[in-house]
Amino acid sequence: MADFKKDAADLLEYIGGPENISAVSHCATRMRFVLNDPSAADVKKIEDIPAVKGTFTQAGQFQVIVGNEVPMFYNEFTKQSGKEGVSKDQAKAAAKQNQNPVQRAMSVLAEIFSPLIPAIVVGGLILG
Repeated sequence: MADFKKDAADLLEYIGGPENISAVSHCATRMRFVLNDPSAADVKKIEDIPAVKGTFTQAGQFQVIVGNEVPMFYNEFTKQSGKEGVSKDQAKAAAKQNQNPVQRAMSVLAEIFSPLIPAIVVGGLILG
């Protein structure tokens, strides 16, 4: 079992400290951050952390790829940062602060039409 104390401390420093984190969560392989000031994150230094495999930003979330050991890394990170993790839906809601108006509009449309896609596909299969 890996010890992530130093890597988690480095990530906390390079991301801009706990005051720059609006929300944090994780999925199967990534840490997901909603940052108050995304420009405060030092991407180059973050990518040099041994446990980090890469970074990218999507839908207002700054994501750090850790790999399969992300739950252990996440637990160490939240312990050091004092930040409580949030659910996926709470992180998505918080991430909207980092989206421009066009991205917010596209997000709303996607949320409206995504549930309809299976019905359209099944209808097409039945008619075919």
